[in-house]
Amino acid sequence: MRWVHMAVIIVFVAAIIVFAAQNFQVTTVSFLGFSVRAPLALLAVIIYLVGMVTGGSLWAMLRRSFTGARLMG
Repeated sequence: MRWVHMAVIIVFVAAIIVFAAQNFQVTTVSFLGFSVRAPLALLAVIIYLVGMVTGGSLWAMLRRSFTGARLMG
């Protein structure tokens, strides 16, 4: 199973590299009155990293809550 996970990660990283190579034009992203001008590939990487951190934190919090609820009840 470890090899399957590694293969998925390698394919995903390859797709990201291709995306980054093809999308280096500068674009503007606006949110709640803030705007940022940066290469699209850089913005995608930043958004991915923020999603990874917040998703991992949410997953850990839910797992901890579930484990605590099982121990209490």
